[in-house]
Amino acid sequence: MIQIFGKISELTSGRRLYDITPKIIDWIESEEIKSGLLTLNIKHTSASLLVNENYDSDVLYDLENFLSKLVIDGDESYSHTSEGPDDMSAHIRTALTQTNLSFSVRNKKLNLGTWQGIFLYEHRFGSFNRCVDLHFIGE
Repeated sequence: MIQIFGKISELTSGRRLYDITPKIIDWIESEEIKSGLLTLNIKHTSASLLVNENYDSDVLYDLENFLSKLVIDGDESYSHTSEGPDDMSAHIRTALTQTNLSFSVRNKKLNLGTWQGIFLYEHRFGSFNRCVDLHFIGE
């Protein structure tokens, strides 16, 4: 059994979903492990990780539209507003989504469905350099 640790970065430019699947696939292909378990972890409190459809961009638009109605930016009931109107709403969005994902890898192939992709979901309006830690264990 071998363990490998890595990191990928994504420079975001506002609130939306960023498809990081190609970066993850490239990383897997560059490593010595052929099959095992890959765990992804984002260490940010205002961005998250999601698996969703990567074929029709309307899905991503509709997801953001739904969350914008569910979690209101600048809601007057929020106490934590030190970084602007998207500050607390970004933390709530992260709490409603995921910061860790795990996937099987077999023969260097990420076990995703035909229409699935892995997305970094930026919850803030600004630009940030977001990092995702990777932990690959297998043989």
